[in-house]
Amino acid sequence: MSTPPTLPFTQKKPRKLADLTACVKTYNPNADTQLIEKAYRFSEEVHKNQKRSSGESYFHHPIEVAFIIAELELDTVSVATALLHDTVEDTVATLEQIEKEFGLEIATLVDGVTKISQISFQTSEEKQAENFRKMVFAMAKDLRVILVKLADRTHNMRTLQHLKPDKQARIAQETLDIYAPLANRLGLSAMKRELEDLSLRYTKPEIYYKLVAQVSKKLKERDQYTQDVLAMIEGALHEHGYNNATVTGRPKHFYSIHKKMEKRNLAYDQVYDLTGFRVVLETVEQCYGVLGLIHSLWTPVPGRFKDYIAIPKANFYQSLHTTVVGPGGEKIEIQIRTKEMHDTAERGIAAHWAYKEEKSLSQETSKFSWLNRLVEWNKDLQDPNEFLETVKLDLFSEDVYIFTPKGKVIEFPQGATPLDFAYTIHTDLGHHCIGAKVNGRMVPLKYKLKSGDTVEVLTSPNQTPNKDWLKLVKTSRAKSKIRQFIKVQEHENSKVLGEMILEKELKKEDLRFKTLLKEGLFEPAIEAFSLRSIEDLLSAIGYGKLSVRKVIGKIPLPAKENSPEAKEARETKETKRPLQKIVEEASKKSTTRQVVKVKGIEDLLVHFARCCSPVPGDSVIGFITRGRGISVHTRKCPKIFDSDPHRLIDIEWDMTTPSERAVKIRVICEDRPGLLADMSGVIKDQEANITRAQIGTTKDKKAVCLFSISIKNLNHLSKIISALEGVPGVLRVERVQKKQQ
Repeated sequence: MSTPPTLPFTQKKPRKLADLTACVKTYNPNADTQLIEKAYRFSEEVHKNQKRSSGESYFHHPIEVAFIIAELELDTVSVATALLHDTVEDTVATLEQIEKEFGLEIATLVDGVTKISQISFQTSEEKQAENFRKMVFAMAKDLRVILVKLADRTHNMRTLQHLKPDKQARIAQETLDIYAPLANRLGLSAMKRELEDLSLRYTKPEIYYKLVAQVSKKLKERDQYTQDVLAMIEGALHEHGYNNATVTGRPKHFYSIHKKMEKRNLAYDQVYDLTGFRVVLETVEQCYGVLGLIHSLWTPVPGRFKDYIAIPKANFYQSLHTTVVGPGGEKIEIQIRTKEMHDTAERGIAAHWAYKEEKSLSQETSKFSWLNRLVEWNKDLQDPNEFLETVKLDLFSEDVYIFTPKGKVIEFPQGATPLDFAYTIHTDLGHHCIGAKVNGRMVPLKYKLKSGDTVEVLTSPNQTPNKDWLKLVKTSRAKSKIRQFIKVQEHENSKVLGEMILEKELKKEDLRFKTLLKEGLFEPAIEAFSLRSIEDLLSAIGYGKLSVRKVIGKIPLPAKENSPEAKEARETKETKRPLQKIVEEASKKSTTRQVVKVKGIEDLLVHFARCCSPVPGDSVIGFITRGRGISVHTRKCPKIFDSDPHRLIDIEWDMTTPSERAVKIRVICEDRPGLLADMSGVIKDQEANITRAQIGTTKDKKAVCLFSISIKNLNHLSKIISALEGVPGVLRVERVQKKQQ
């Protein structure tokens, strides 16, 4: 039957120990309820004087978390951990006490959940990367840690209305960025849907409640359509002997509707496949039989069929997906699966654990190839930003499944190319890749792989990686290997260049590089600049990171050449300027108010990169230019990843200095009279000035408005975007980077 989309979880009357043990007994009659009762009593005692923001007893929270774990049908150790998960962090209880009372296994799980709870993802990029590392290690050690943490976050999101708006938005965004994708990767689709809907409610309340109203308004009409389609499917199934089939239909959740509208620039009335249908059967053979039956009822939409039974997703998800043109010409999506597959789809990793098999859930970690990849990359990738990029890519990506010539299946993120495939097989294969044969047909390196492709790599001994390859690959392994190769090559080139520069300057002193090297006279310079070897010294000179005259100034030359006068003369003949020199000159040239700082140094000569247009509040990094001071980029700017890492420098905004920056935003909206005036009024109300406006229309009667506005900081921009999203008729608002224009 059809059910309407539910509003966020409504807090029920506090549940008791008997309710919890009864819930556990439904799926595990032999459960050790004494352990659960002991954990219940212990947690109740240490939390007894604490209150939540809602005013209710704090102990209500661990009980509800334990119920979520029980609903996933996890073991009694997990249920006990859920009851105890906040005791070490929020009460006088210690980890040693937990271990003494409940044993090492539970103590280890509680410690893991505590450590993840202390992680903040609202910090700097580098700090975020370190926090991701901690979480990956905790997950890899025992998956029950992250399951309890997800249950904890789910209940916190259900009760988020009791916090202040700014905290609601921060927690909801973190949930959307980190925890909902994690739930998806672990196959917990029901939890993922709930977290996404709750996050949308607090990150974009105007859009959320507008969707609630629109769905409710057409609920009766949609429900009748759903009932009609259900009756047709059930009738066909019974007619062909599928009497044990279960057919359901339900509206898609709010977040998925919002993303579809945003991705395709659609108004709500233009989204037709708002209802999904599911057929649950006994066997795999029946699934394929029903697929043929569905296609005989309605015309399938080309390119919209996916067989996740033959090739399951990385989170074990299995199902047949097809989209057909149903009654009234509406597109409807139908999923076909077995009962076991349905259980896995809803409970994910938890569905792979059973008491009767007497195996630990922690052993299931090895089955998650994406998690194993993260652990491997955590060891290989030293750059914290690269690791952060890796984790986010792997959390959010939908996998495609590629075959080797021998029939082995390998997972890749969407958008992967033959280069990614080559580097996955072997580093040398990637370095020398010139193209590939996909399904027997020659394709270029930029070809995007599709599920089911069979790939054969073509190589040449004369081929080597270059920076353009970084734009072609998607996997972090490929990016890492290409960057590593380029860095080695650049290091070698800079050494040769550095030696040439040094040799040229030494000749002016009637000296020879090799003679000084044999006598060990470069050691003082190496030590003075905190370098490891002569190779590093030459490389630093070649990069322009060190002044060749300052290097010579550290070499113990005869007294005449090493006199104060000679040193001063050498300083005036510098051919390369180190960072400090740039900063000193910048302080003399700067005529504008300082808006960024380098480790407390004031009055920098800076300019803002047009490629990413950073504004105060963006996470930024500086690039040392030749003669133009510091170029300011956002840390996510693609140009930064292709830049010489030795010329990058940490900078920060000087938030004490008032300043305004121009930024461009794009508004997709309905083409109606007066809408431009409404949007202009909203921008004015937010104390921002429109410096330029460009308006156009599309074939489907949408308006595309490009505004250049002056803003104070990132928070100011967020308020403007939020206000515009609340204007009737506005479908989508986004900040525009140069490559999007």
